[in-house]
Amino acid sequence: MKNIHAIFPAAVLAFASLAAPLAHAVQVVVGEVCAMSGLEANQGRAYGTGMQLYFDAVNKGGGVNGHTFSLVRKDDGGLPTETVALTRKVLAEDNPMVLAGYFGNSNIEDLAASGVLEKNQIALIGYRVTQIRPDTPYLYNVRAGLQDELDRFVEHVATVGIKRIGLFYEEGPGAAALLAAAEAAAKKAGLTLVAKASYPARTSQVAKAVETMTTAAPQAIFMVSTGAAAAGFIENYGRAGAQLFAHSGVDIEQLTKRLAEEQMQGVSIAQVTPNPYKIANRLSKEFQEAAAAKKTLEVPMSYAMMEGYITAKVIVEAVRRQGAKPTREGMARTLDAMDRFDMGGYVVGYKPGSRTGSKFVELSIISGTGKIRQ
Repeated sequence: MKNIHAIFPAAVLAFASLAAPLAHAVQVVVGEVCAMSGLEANQGRAYGTGMQLYFDAVNKGGGVNGHTFSLVRKDDGGLPTETVALTRKVLAEDNPMVLAGYFGNSNIEDLAASGVLEKNQIALIGYRVTQIRPDTPYLYNVRAGLQDELDRFVEHVATVGIKRIGLFYEEGPGAAALLAAAEAAAKKAGLTLVAKASYPARTSQVAKAVETMTTAAPQAIFMVSTGAAAAGFIENYGRAGAQLFAHSGVDIEQLTKRLAEEQMQGVSIAQVTPNPYKIANRLSKEFQEAAAAKKTLEVPMSYAMMEGYITAKVIVEAVRRQGAKPTREGMARTLDAMDRFDMGGYVVGYKPGSRTGSKFVELSIISGTGKIRQ
């Protein structure tokens, strides 16, 4: 009996030590505010679907350190004023530990300028813009920056003998920085930027831009635009002569819905995540298995969905590294110390003053059947 009494307290202590992390387990709320209706609805919904895929898998496995994840999504319709207002609403009503999956130049700029992130000490992980923007506290991306895409574009066209290029872009506060970066990248590669044509923000009014490009006759055009604007440009520009290259924010699924196969054939798109349609590494295999396990997806599989999946993995890893008591304030500190997180073929890393998480850029070409080929 003496031995039994001696063993019993030890067993209780051992059980208590195992149960300790669960005693402090929390539900990590992730807030997403983006367009789920309007011109860019498909991408916003796909991004959220990708995040949910990974959160569901983690929750099914018991969470991380006992912590589980919940995604709260709000539709801003692409309107910057709604982005800020709905973010405040989510913060007040849902108490998220982190924000994720935001879209739009003015949306991000207005949110950053509002002071909401600093005031609430909350990180925003994963966003999409069509501009070159300065590093900003509390804003972390999981993809390569637009500068990286520009560099890849000019490097590619220079190697195939192209000398005259054009830039199609969205009007807005970030346009000047984009134009300066494009001029510098072109000059460095020995190219000439012969045409610059814009379209009004949050529209697909491209007729004037098409006219400008047709007149200038560049050999290649880089489209730094939304998917809707890119589709409109391709549709109206037709086969006027230039090779067309699209920024990573252009969604092939959106192009497929609007354009005929012959219109899309030969268009190149910069991609900043691994291909979601084929198994090239451990990350893409894991993503495909997670998507296959879901009986129905809200939207078709896409690069935006893969990016959302990657964002969720970064969030979960930041929570895991905080141990038993993750906090909103701790997310930014943890991310700033996440210098190399390898997901299996795709690496994300941050440090103070450098919050663009990746340098991965590859060019994919749309085939005659409207499919992506690397």
